[in-house]
Amino acid sequence: MMLNKFVFAATAAAALVTLAALPAAAKDWSTVRIGIEGAFPPWNATGPDGKLTGLDVEIANDLCARAKVKCELIQNEWSSIIPSLNAGKFDLVMTLGINEQRKKVVDFTVPYASGAATFLILKDGGPVKPLPMTGERLNLNDKAKADPVMGEIHQTLKGKIVGVVASTSHEQLIRTYFGDDVTVRTYKSSPERDLDLKAGRIDAGFDSAVYGASILSKPENADIAMTGPLLKGAMLATEVAIGMRKNEPELKAIFDKAIQEATADGTIQKLSLQWAKIDLSPTLPPQ
Repeated sequence: MMLNKFVFAATAAAALVTLAALPAAAKDWSTVRIGIEGAFPPWNATGPDGKLTGLDVEIANDLCARAKVKCELIQNEWSSIIPSLNAGKFDLVMTLGINEQRKKVVDFTVPYASGAATFLILKDGGPVKPLPMTGERLNLNDKAKADPVMGEIHQTLKGKIVGVVASTSHEQLIRTYFGDDVTVRTYKSSPERDLDLKAGRIDAGFDSAVYGASILSKPENADIAMTGPLLKGAMLATEVAIGMRKNEPELKAIFDKAIQEATADGTIQKLSLQWAKIDLSPTLPPQ
């Protein structure tokens, strides 16, 4: 009887070793759930009927059709979108800018859009005067050029209240560059922040330049202006990609290929000109 126990144990152990040596079965990505904020026009918004709309929605639909994947869009508050992704609420996240901090907790596709960030102020008579290099591109990694400009902006914003969306690279930049010399006020969404800017409860906002350009044409935002340079580089997540949980290479390969195709055939350019009024096509390495 004891011998039989040893034989059984040995056989079971051998079976476990064999199973461990087998490659893990690939996941079935025929259906994919995509997290999206729904409060960041023109990237994404929620219409009066409760349906999601915007550039991200059209790009997601195009990519899913190319990949022959059935996709479900799931609205989620931005501040918890990465924890919700890693908790399994969805498989992908739209509009996730790439930076080093986020690379520690999620993986990214290749970029599907390339943007910039800038400041928002009240157009006339506001507490913040127009900032230097308005509308001009400035890469923060070019420190010889960027540091003097950011130093001038620092002095202008000293003692002011700057509004940003929480858990964004925009918040990270304001805190890193200006420290305690400005008061940072965080919001759940950009439109919520804009209400405080128009009401005079904050002195300036800092956000995506694409978002800024999209709201200026609306009558209710006639008092707002974009000011200062169109910033890229440093911790700013201006290269916009799709985020996913770590170590899911099959899913990454599926959507990398779809993004490459949509960029090459001009679909990204067409959709970004339609929604954002500027070409956001990313520069991607050859396939």
